[in-house]
Amino acid sequence: MKSKKLKVVVSALLVTLVAGAFVGCGSSNNNTASNDTKKAETTAVSGSITVAGSTALQPLAEQAVEGFKKKNPDASVTVQGGGSGTGLTQVSQGAIDIGNSDVTAESKLKDQAKQLQDHKVCVIGFAMVTSKDVTVKSLTKEQIQKIFTGEVTNWKDVGGNDLPINVINRPASSGTRATFISTVMGSKTEKEGLGTTQDSSGAVKTAMMNTKGAISYLAMSYLTSDVVKDINVLQLDSVEANKANITSGKYGFCSYEHMYTKGEAKDVSKAFIDYIMSADNKALVEKLGYIPMADMKVELK
Repeated sequence: MKSKKLKVVVSALLVTLVAGAFVGCGSSNNNTASNDTKKAETTAVSGSITVAGSTALQPLAEQAVEGFKKKNPDASVTVQGGGSGTGLTQVSQGAIDIGNSDVTAESKLKDQAKQLQDHKVCVIGFAMVTSKDVTVKSLTKEQIQKIFTGEVTNWKDVGGNDLPINVINRPASSGTRATFISTVMGSKTEKEGLGTTQDSSGAVKTAMMNTKGAISYLAMSYLTSDVVKDINVLQLDSVEANKANITSGKYGFCSYEHMYTKGEAKDVSKAFIDYIMSADNKALVEKLGYIPMADMKVELK
């Protein structure tokens, strides 16, 4: 009898110990899940930033926000244009968090450039474009220089039809213009007051569609299938503006796209720049006509 009672007591104790063990395991799993959740939460960022500058980089920055917010729902990114010079000036003054630019800070700013951290996020190609009524298909750099210095004023003088040339230019603050001067113009000065000036790539695109005999230059990110129905894209020295020619170094009218921060990139700014360059965003980069840094076979000057 005593033996039976002893067995019952021992069994009861074993049941208690086993149940306690399961409770302990359940508690441990809950803590692990909680820790995993915290870890996931710390990888996402929160807060708001403003990005401004290059209108050539603007389409990528704007459209990348959607994918970025899926990973960082508590983060807010406002993207504006204004031109590379504006972006660099504002980020150096602390007015914005990221300054987008087609050119280096050193080429636009003086002492303030030393405060900025450069992040090369991709490469962008540019193309010479004309209105649809122009019959020329390719221009040499020398011909373009003569047009933009005012030496050549009619398309018939460069192999086209008898039509006055209307130059559409960009303002001095434009990084696209700075790239045009350094890579196509050979640093020659454009004729003061020649043609008209448009303050953004989007405005140039619109003006090209409404001006007879027009010539200008646009980032390839703006040359969508819809746009090229209404304007002509020229070859430069008989070389087409495309990814293969840019990555191999055959086509030189291109530049790095920079995202500058004042000092080291942190928090939302760092996360957004990292996302722009990430594998998750590569498809968008290519879809919009930009070139991922990893695809470049040559280093740009």
